[in-house]
Amino acid sequence: MKQSSDCGKNHNGQALVSLLMFVLVAMTVIISTITTVISNTRSASTGQQAVEAYYVAEAGVENALLRLLRNPNYFGETLSVGSSNAVITIVGSTVTSIATVNNLTRKIQVITSYNNNQLNIISWKEIP
Repeated sequence: MKQSSDCGKNHNGQALVSLLMFVLVAMTVIISTITTVISNTRSASTGQQAVEAYYVAEAGVENALLRLLRNPNYFGETLSVGSSNAVITIVGSTVTSIATVNNLTRKIQVITSYNNNQLNIISWKEIP
């Protein structure tokens, strides 16, 4: 009688299949990690550009308020701040500054009043 046993059979094929499965799992983990890192880097870059645009817009408003203090007839301009620009417009008592950094736009609006040679800020807010 012959005994049915695996002792002595060649298991090289099983080792290859196990190795291929391990490589497949490792590649999946590596690719998902790289994808996550790239996504987070892009998100951080976009956030940084949005913050930069906000500060450029604020610089435009502050410049406009200073110029209004010196000259109540000031009507606005395009202000260069580093490599970005803030477009300042003044309509009545409303000062608006719009800054764009790499297609990200931020707008700040300030409502003022000018009485007895005194400039008062009524509201200061970011607008959509």
